[in-house]
Amino acid sequence: MKIFTIVVRVLIGAFLLFASISFFLHKAPETEVTGNFKAFQLGLVASTYLMPLAKAVELLSGLSYVTGKYVTLANIVVLPVTLNILLINYFMSPATLPIAIALFAANIFLIYRYWHNYKTVFTP
Repeated sequence: MKIFTIVVRVLIGAFLLFASISFFLHKAPETEVTGNFKAFQLGLVASTYLMPLAKAVELLSGLSYVTGKYVTLANIVVLPVTLNILLINYFMSPATLPIAIALFAANIFLIYRYWHNYKTVFTP
């Protein structure tokens, strides 16, 4: 189980690093979006801070996952990002939903595997 945890951690880290570095270096091809998702994406871009903030969180969390340092913190910090990715894909872009489900499930799995580090937070 330990090796599987490391594999999941490194894969989710690599995915987050790829997504954030591609965003900051403008290397990802622009995908054509339509309908509600286009309006949503235009709103995110118009906010000017939200996408860079989310991508910075992804970058730092990805580095944490790949290096194996501060994984407990990265699990919690990136949870809202992965949840938003899941919900956005569920409601507005179902074609890419399997990737979002895998990312969210990997995040939940890592929280489960590091649960012993969170126990003190939930004790009265």
